Amino acid sequence: MSAEERVELVQRLSVVLRDHAADEPVRGDALVVALHGVHPADIAEAMTHLADADALSVFSMLDNARAAEVLDELDTETQRYLLDHDVPGRIAGLLDLLPMDDAARVVAEAAENDPERAEELLDELEARAPADAAEVRELLSYEEKTAGRLMTDKYVRVSATATVDDAFAAIRTAAEDVEMLSTVYVTSPRGGGEESLVGVVGLRELVRSEPSRPVREIMLPEPITVTVDTDREKAANLISKYDLNALPVLDRQGNLAGIITVDDVVDVLVESFNEDYMKLVGSDAEEMERRSPIQVARLRLPWLLGTMAIELMAGVVISRYDWVLREVILLASFMPVISAISGNVGLQAAAIIVRGLDTGHVSVSQMSRAVRKEAQTALLMAVACGVVLGGIGALWARHFTFGIVIGGAMTCSMLTASIMGTVIPMLSKRAGFDPATTAGPFETAFQDVIGFAVFLWLASLLLPWLK
Repeated sequence: MSAEERVELVQRLSVVLRDHAADEPVRGDALVVALHGVHPADIAEAMTHLADADALSVFSMLDNARAAEVLDELDTETQRYLLDHDVPGRIAGLLDLLPMDDAARVVAEAAENDPERAEELLDELEARAPADAAEVRELLSYEEKTAGRLMTDKYVRVSATATVDDAFAAIRTAAEDVEMLSTVYVTSPRGGGEESLVGVVGLRELVRSEPSRPVREIMLPEPITVTVDTDREKAANLISKYDLNALPVLDRQGNLAGIITVDDVVDVLVESFNEDYMKLVGSDAEEMERRSPIQVARLRLPWLLGTMAIELMAGVVISRYDWVLREVILLASFMPVISAISGNVGLQAAAIIVRGLDTGHVSVSQMSRAVRKEAQTALLMAVACGVVLGGIGALWARHFTFGIVIGGAMTCSMLTASIMGTVIPMLSKRAGFDPATTAGPFETAFQDVIGFAVFLWLASLLLPWLK
């Protein structure tokens, strides 16, 4: 949904709420018309642009099947408001309609704000569907951000003695809440209701095989797996790396516990990217949401103070060459331009490296290769920007030597910033720090120190030709 379509949807919802506030049945019919053909994710996004009370009114008029999907897509703040103010008992019914991994995520987010409310939801769900409540509790027993929290135990399974025809029968008779029908998991019982994973077979292999052929002959033995304690980003990277539709998850005893589907992986990767980006600019959105202002300030302040200390070195450099600025005051006009452009180049390089470290496409052991590639790229950009800014400087000052100083400083500063943006995250990773947290502040600070030093040193050398 585009921004214009979202605004239009919000306006339609506002009209429904305003015009039919006193007529509940008509209001519901009008809402059905307003939301016809709108995806639940778009409804959830539109609700975040309404006042909380209006969002609750819209949510209460949705049928349960659609409300459950919208609940799963809502942002944390709106979701919490609905959990606290919706009709008593309704949320538990909506959780029962969701896949249990999604239901567990809703309960987990509720627990972060109000553990007692989360326990109430589980008790209400247990009264409705004891088996589903038990599954949600089991998922919540695993550590946050692990594969165990993402998995579902709804998948198609056949025994190791099954035939292709048996596998198709299992697919046809699978329950409606089974998310993945394109992969069949071949299992062997271990007793006590547990089962081991023997192999996996895809729908493509099944279609191309004779109905009487044993599944064991066409399955992939020893497939890629993770455990319930595996970090969820590692699981996401495995699915991305090997182009899997789903990833089997084993429990701590080696039994097949569930699978992670690709739709959950997309959510993980998007969330991970957003977290890394916010950390890169010095603001972790998740931490800001969960912690008090004092806690957030305490979390961010050390890095800002470290940046301040390094930036003071830039002040020392400027004071050391203040006589140059007094002689050619126009130089000061270009210092913010050089700093800003170089800073952006450094942040771009840092963002690429942090994301590469996160996804496994960049490793600390290949630092020299990463630095060499980034330096080559940065040199091309730095020369281009140096020529442009140098030309502007020469025209502005009506002095060719002035353009050389500006262009040379721009080139050196950009090259330095790019290399720093590549090296600092990798050194932080090697030292055990979070590269996303340290990259932004320290890259910009070091770039200012070195950039201003080169700029003013070069100006001092060419000062006789600048006057």
